[in-house]
Amino acid sequence: MSLVAGRGPLSPEPAGWYSSPVPPGVVFVEPHPRRIQAVRAGQVVLDTERALMVHRPYQFLSYVFPADEVGDLPGEPEPEAPGHVHVPWDAVDEWYEEGRKLVYYPPNPYHRVDCRPTSRRLRVEVAGTTLVDTTDTVIVFETALEPVLYVAPSHVRTDLLRRGELTTYCNYKGASTYWTAVIGDIVVENVAWSYPDALPESAVISGYFAFDPAKADVIAELPTPGGVADRGGDS
Repeated sequence: MSLVAGRGPLSPEPAGWYSSPVPPGVVFVEPHPRRIQAVRAGQVVLDTERALMVHRPYQFLSYVFPADEVGDLPGEPEPEAPGHVHVPWDAVDEWYEEGRKLVYYPPNPYHRVDCRPTSRRLRVEVAGTTLVDTTDTVIVFETALEPVLYVAPSHVRTDLLRRGELTTYCNYKGASTYWTAVIGDIVVENVAWSYPDALPESAVISGYFAFDPAKADVIAELPTPGGVADRGGDS
């Protein structure tokens, strides 16, 4: 979703600017010659290298397929790609791209995750108790998203955290686990998250913690759009 979401170049609030205005709501369609397979009831019902990828503002990234390849799968015509149709994600049991099982949406070829060890400071407090205070961090730059600091469990008061029920999935980092802070009688749910077994491109942060500044007092030394690091201030 990098082109149309967050601060992507086709999003409503791009991080940069163009020499000439881009029409609002512009849709970008491109060939996507990776092998896409759909499985239903244990059978491959779609297998193609002729998919197109549609980047449309305010919508999830999607594949469209030549109408003559979808067989009896339901399909909705794509007006920006004549002769191609959308197949609903839940019309099949499993989707694969070049052998990797996908969850929720296609991975974006423009999406990149860079995990860099750094000495940027991260301090996290909940109910006046410090959970993290270290400069031994990893900064994660993820296309069209704000950077995030992750920290090894050895720098976290994990004795004050309990595994929560919430889990999510990212096609670039893998399955996440969320954590609840318990400070005496104070309970703050989903204050942190981690990727116990991050995907190969994000393996550096496997098991590391990141914290939600909306649920904790976070001081994170992060770069700002103007290029000056934010070195303080509670979130």
